[in-house]
Amino acid sequence: MSTANTAKPLEGSRSRSQIIVLFIALIVFIMLLFANFAYLNTQSNYDKQYISHAGELRVLSQRIAKNATEAAAGKAAAFKLLGDARNDFSQRWEYLQKGDPSTGLPPAPVAVRKEMQSVQRDWDQLLGSTNAILASEQTVLSLHQVAATLAETVPQLQVEYEKVVEILLQRGAPASQVALAQRQSLLAERILGAVNTVLAGDETAAQAADAFGRDANRFGQVLNAMLEGNDGLRIPKVEDKDARARLLEISELFQFVSGSVDEILETSPQLFHVREAANTIFSLSQTLLDEASTLANGFENLANGRSLDIIGGYVLGLLALASIILIGLVMVRETNRQLRETAEKNERNQNAIMRLLDEIEDLADGDLTVTASVTEDFTGAIADSINYSIDQLRELVATINLTAGQVAAAVQETQASAMQLAESSEHQAQQIAEASGSVQHMAQSIDQVSANASESSAVAERSVAIANKGNEVVHNTIRGMDNIRDQIQDTAKRIKRLGESSQEIGDIVSLIDDIADQTNILALNAAIQASMAGDAGRGFAVVADEVQRLAERSSAATRQIETLVRAIQADTNEAVISMEQTTTEVVRGARLAHDAGVALEEIEGVSQNLADLIQRISNAAQEQTSSAAQISLTMNVIQQITHQTSSGSTATAESIGNLAKMASQLRRSVSGFTLPASPKPREPQ
Repeated sequence: MSTANTAKPLEGSRSRSQIIVLFIALIVFIMLLFANFAYLNTQSNYDKQYISHAGELRVLSQRIAKNATEAAAGKAAAFKLLGDARNDFSQRWEYLQKGDPSTGLPPAPVAVRKEMQSVQRDWDQLLGSTNAILASEQTVLSLHQVAATLAETVPQLQVEYEKVVEILLQRGAPASQVALAQRQSLLAERILGAVNTVLAGDETAAQAADAFGRDANRFGQVLNAMLEGNDGLRIPKVEDKDARARLLEISELFQFVSGSVDEILETSPQLFHVREAANTIFSLSQTLLDEASTLANGFENLANGRSLDIIGGYVLGLLALASIILIGLVMVRETNRQLRETAEKNERNQNAIMRLLDEIEDLADGDLTVTASVTEDFTGAIADSINYSIDQLRELVATINLTAGQVAAAVQETQASAMQLAESSEHQAQQIAEASGSVQHMAQSIDQVSANASESSAVAERSVAIANKGNEVVHNTIRGMDNIRDQIQDTAKRIKRLGESSQEIGDIVSLIDDIADQTNILALNAAIQASMAGDAGRGFAVVADEVQRLAERSSAATRQIETLVRAIQADTNEAVISMEQTTTEVVRGARLAHDAGVALEEIEGVSQNLADLIQRISNAAQEQTSSAAQISLTMNVIQQITHQTSSGSTATAESIGNLAKMASQLRRSVSGFTLPASPKPREPQ
């Protein structure tokens, strides 16, 4: 037995030495394998990054060409894309030249230096053209924006000129004016075509810019001549109102065109250079694409030349696998030996366990007086722990009995307090209900006050409206009386002028009367002379008699006219006096109406103040109503809380009763344990 026990440690020591040696060899092989794979993985990652950067250079070369063409065509987004593509190309090219510190990528190998130099040569040329386009971004975008606005404005000019032609034809305008308007429409189309040619940026762009300037100036001169006339151009002024209105609209539209002439003439050469740069980029992009493809193929060839390192990794892997197999065989042999030793040890432990179970069998029936034997077997520590647990369990059962009695006494006191609290809560709920009813009654009274105040406010507002209307009527009456006074004064002036005219008629009648008297005297003198002439003056005597009778009739008529004129003058004086009295009465009535208007304005002001006061009373009553409603809601909430408190107190009393029952059940549950004569209970915490 002793020899066998001595041989077993020697055999285990030899197996452990073999396992250590094999483990060292395995670690060495694995480290070499990992070093080889790490080197291959690093180089493979480098190759992937080189190939990825070269592939991106191919894509970016075409993207730069596409964005450069679109940027030269005036697309705003293309400039940002072009700048991003340029920066991305520069960044990736710098990674290939100098390496990438963020990923640890070294510069490209010397084996692809020739391909790198070819790409560098074309990239320098393409970069210069790209920078030239980006530097002209504002100019290109501004010019294309002007062109876009012109593309919208020129068709409007043509439409307006077509309307001018229609108006001139309808009005029968001279054929020269109609032809001139039609020529303006064609000139506008030429202006738009010249702008599009400038934007194309080809060889004819400079001539198109000059043509645009000449046509725009000619268009403006003719337009101004049609509006104002120009003798130098022999263009008459358009007189038709509708045609001139259209021409004024055309003049407003043309202001943008005329303001864009200088800008287009100044920036067209720069746009031509941008177009040349875009064409240069387009021609270089294909060459750069081919050279980037050649560079990518060079990186792929470098990656394919690492097969020898991969074979070495496989050999190291096979050696590591052989080491693992040998370690497994040695460990299986050692495991079988340990299993035999473990079986013997388990048999000894099984006997110790059965002995311990026999000693603690009475513990399952609640007998806390048993004690387990502590031996040197592995069950000795278990027996010691069981004895300690039994001691703790004895103290716990004694403490439960003591605590259950104390809980039962405290539960009875708490249950009585909870019942008293429930009764107080119920009484409080009744008082809150009465207070809530009083608040609701007060809210109803305030609502009635608010309704009465609102109705009074409406009546006051109607009073204000009626006073306002009365004030307007009084003002209208005053204005009417002022008009009547003015008309009466005008009539009095006319009657006075009539009296003055009748006085002049009296003077004329007096003159006629004097003439009749003188004529009568002359007729008498003629009759005397005729009688003295005898038969020779007989015919003259007849004429003298007729003249005398005519003079008498004129004198009689003059006296009648004089009588009528005096009557008219008397009536005129009476009418003037009556008009003056009427004017006085009208002025007095206007003054009274003005006083009435002032009184109505005071009534209106008082009514307005009364309406404001009533409105404030109504608002205050509404606020009181809202406050009373809020108080009522709050009282209801308090009442609900009080009911909940009462219910909670009742439920608490019931829960406390259940707690007393649970304490009794707890005492009954530990009554099955058997304790020593004087157990030491724990103090309840």
